[in-house]
Amino acid sequence: MSQQNRLGTGGRIDRSRPLRFTFNGVDYQGFAGDTLASALLANGVDVVNRSFKYSRPRGIVAAGAEEPNAIVQLGASEAAQVPNVRATQQALYGGLVAASTNGWPNVDRDLMGVIGSVGGKFMPPGFYYKTFMAPASLWPKYEKYIRKAAGLGRVPKEADPDIYDHINRHCDVLVIGAGPAGLAAALAAARSGARVILCDEQEEMGGSLLDSRELVDGRPASAWAAAVLAELATLPEVLVLPRTTANGYHDHNFVTLHERRTEHLADLAPSLNGRRQVRARMHRVRAGEVILATGTHERPLVFSNNDVPGNLVAGAVSTYIRRYAVVPGRRLVLSTANDHAYRAALDWHDAGREVVAIVDAREHPEGDLVNEARARNIRIIPGSAVIEAQGKKRVSAVQVARIDIGGFKVAGRVETLACDTIATSGGYSPVVHLAAHTGARPEWRDDILGFVPGKVPGMTPVGGVHGKGALIEALADGAAAGTAAAQRTGFTAPAVELPKVAKVREGKAAALYQVPHVKPAMRAPKQFVDPQNDVTAAGIELATREGFESIEHVKRYTGMGFGTDQGKLGNINGMAIAARCLKQTIPQTGTTVFRPNYTPVTFGAIAGRNCREFFDPRRFTALHAWHVEHGAKFEEVGQWMRPWYFPRGNESMHEAVQRECRAVRESVGILDASTLGKIEIQGKDAREFLNRLYTNAWTKLDVGKCRYGLMCKDDGMVMDDGVTACIAENHFHMTTTTGGAAAVLDWMELWHQTEWPELEVYFNSVTDHWAAMAINGPNARKLLAELTDDIDLSGENFKFMDWRAGTVAGVPARVYRISFTGELSFEINVQANHALHVWQALFDKGEKYGLTPYGTETMHVLRAEKGFIIVGQETDGSMTPEDLGMQWCVGYKKPFSWIGRRALTRPDTKREDRKQLVGLKPLDPQLVLDEGAQIVLEKEIRIPMPMVGHVTSSYFSPTLGHAFALAVVKGGSQRMGQTVYLPMADGRVHAAEVVSPVFYDAEGARQHV
Repeated sequence: MSQQNRLGTGGRIDRSRPLRFTFNGVDYQGFAGDTLASALLANGVDVVNRSFKYSRPRGIVAAGAEEPNAIVQLGASEAAQVPNVRATQQALYGGLVAASTNGWPNVDRDLMGVIGSVGGKFMPPGFYYKTFMAPASLWPKYEKYIRKAAGLGRVPKEADPDIYDHINRHCDVLVIGAGPAGLAAALAAARSGARVILCDEQEEMGGSLLDSRELVDGRPASAWAAAVLAELATLPEVLVLPRTTANGYHDHNFVTLHERRTEHLADLAPSLNGRRQVRARMHRVRAGEVILATGTHERPLVFSNNDVPGNLVAGAVSTYIRRYAVVPGRRLVLSTANDHAYRAALDWHDAGREVVAIVDAREHPEGDLVNEARARNIRIIPGSAVIEAQGKKRVSAVQVARIDIGGFKVAGRVETLACDTIATSGGYSPVVHLAAHTGARPEWRDDILGFVPGKVPGMTPVGGVHGKGALIEALADGAAAGTAAAQRTGFTAPAVELPKVAKVREGKAAALYQVPHVKPAMRAPKQFVDPQNDVTAAGIELATREGFESIEHVKRYTGMGFGTDQGKLGNINGMAIAARCLKQTIPQTGTTVFRPNYTPVTFGAIAGRNCREFFDPRRFTALHAWHVEHGAKFEEVGQWMRPWYFPRGNESMHEAVQRECRAVRESVGILDASTLGKIEIQGKDAREFLNRLYTNAWTKLDVGKCRYGLMCKDDGMVMDDGVTACIAENHFHMTTTTGGAAAVLDWMELWHQTEWPELEVYFNSVTDHWAAMAINGPNARKLLAELTDDIDLSGENFKFMDWRAGTVAGVPARVYRISFTGELSFEINVQANHALHVWQALFDKGEKYGLTPYGTETMHVLRAEKGFIIVGQETDGSMTPEDLGMQWCVGYKKPFSWIGRRALTRPDTKREDRKQLVGLKPLDPQLVLDEGAQIVLEKEIRIPMPMVGHVTSSYFSPTLGHAFALAVVKGGSQRMGQTVYLPMADGRVHAAEVVSPVFYDAEGARQHV
């Protein structure tokens, strides 16, 4: 196959390994080492996509993460589809299938392209806001077609068969970027013995060294990079991660790294030794020091029709020629405002292609590269710029004119030059995105005409991102930073001998962000600032005229920096244009905010293994096997598989529950309570923290005592409840509801970290560490006494709401005298690995008492008979402690206002007609009311009719001999003895009497025995 733009020699590709691939249904050939972008250019593919808004033909502009146009859809099968992949970052592999993300019926003949010719007139900034405001009823129809017309990739319709994972890492020094500065920093830090992680987003590490014209120690720069990487590979404390993007930089040097592990091999991850490999991995890194060596992005010049295919940034031209042996055209015009871009013209000339002219915006360009161009008799046109490109699907010519940068006007005649490629360079923007993720605002530097990172604790920028663009400066900057970072983390770094690099003399760059045209920007052909989002210079001018002065408002109004681009190419130019229109400086105008992710990350990599069966994993207690063996039926509660009931023979659930209830009330039953959330709270301020967290007081709780607590959200509504035991003076053991454990721990951490960081208190989840077995019933004490010799179980010495440490069945245990059934109860907590031993010992000794296992359904019946609430069943996020009749659990006189206290003083929470917890006794004693059934005050059904509450829990009690229910009813505490009605969907109306929610042992004598 012909690769018309491929050079016969050179580059870093492997010509012995040709690779076939498909783009937009056409077969092409490239080589191992190509990116999809370099292979497309080698094959002369000009149009790779259509623009987002105007559907204009677009070609490849850059060679890295800053590429705005070559956004493709990957995947040979539906299951392998990956949207919005940059062709410049996708390694070529055999059988790769890619397609443009925009263009119908295809990218070359796009019917939407008509919009591109008139879009400037009919689709200005704010077009959607202004056009589709009314009628509001039609907005869903507008949205459907807008989304269809304007969009990037599509979501796959089949499940992703690939595997992704996460890994947590710690290191002393994290180096982000493996260009010259990053390699020097990593080498210096690594030689100290520090743990070093070096990551880089490219397929091959080395950055600008891979296509540099300079010599390092008398050899090609790439050879020095290879030597450094080889040494790093031999050091045991160094981890080198190519194809790995630092996509998020968070507080305290926590950085997420997205590693593309097999995406360079095939569209689905291949197998190795019979096992499917991981497609991508997310590294969550906590670093002692971070060295930011992210380099710069070259800014294109903004001029008319600068989006016609064949327009590239100058550095990309050099990259494609020197790294991939691809010359993306025949005749080149270079338009620049700095010396460094001259490399593109020199590399083009070295490749045997014609350099039509170098158009330099500076009046007197001087420097080594300039002189080299002159020595080759390349035409240089000073004080000028390309003001307009000509051509539709490929550049055919340019218009060049003298310009007055300060006056922003064309200052001379216009000359037309025939060419097929334009390379431009308006300067170099340090890649500050990651530093900005922390909230640090970038700082403007006039000497480099760019923003550098703001100060972030523990982070050191080096090389290009630090304003050190020259190779010798970047190497020195990186080595110094690596040495210092190692020293700050406790290591002694030996001196690094810098390689010898000849200094390249460069002239001062010109501050050119937008090239003037003979016509005003609003009338001239479109001058694109953000090509991915079709943002033009005229659009930014219009935004400022319409009153948008904040750069953030300009961004949102125009769309500048949106999408997958995040302002990599266009933001500085856009800010400069806004600054000129607002008659202020660039630093006065400021920058937009950059947020994670730096480049798009697949949902698979974000989710890792937390999908399919791991998305909502089932959790099992240490006693699960016993429950299965004994025929338990299970229900899922907060991910836990809890025994629901234990049927014997052909028992129905109702029959089994009745038997289990009688066993607890008449002798002894046992519940696996291991699933309750358990949180250890320690620190000298633990009591104070509990005081602020719970509604009741905790200051005077003695060691060896337990206390029930209610926890409210800041709106005063009950969030969770549980028993907390005082283990030591500054040590507490909290239990939570099974389903609320994670939320409670998050809640505690939130308040500690954001509101009360001065409190010295620490939290640890120990839910899985302890197994809990609750024995309940009149014979509970007799049973436990047979298994412990060192715990005094007498009622006088081991009172209700006490806890004791000792041994049970020879195993160290904590025993709590707490009850969720209203019976005499002991909850035995042991290390989870010993749970089955203790459980079986209880059954061995409990046979004579008829020890009966019971499940959650029986637990609900028993607790409801006592009027005990279940958070999430009797509560729904709108119930206060007083609504539940639990005023006794509220410490209104506590010195510190606990969470939710102030909310309970609002008039709304004091209303007498709020829903309140009550009991319901059906007039038909055998009728079990439907949970959720609505309650009304009148028997006759009228529609509409006011509903005053609903049933929260409903059961039949063998102990009471009748059905009963708990409910919340408006003004319920004032309705005792009143009959209420429950209309059903089938037309029946049930009746019930409002009674106390406590149906059994109202005095509580049985649990205090």
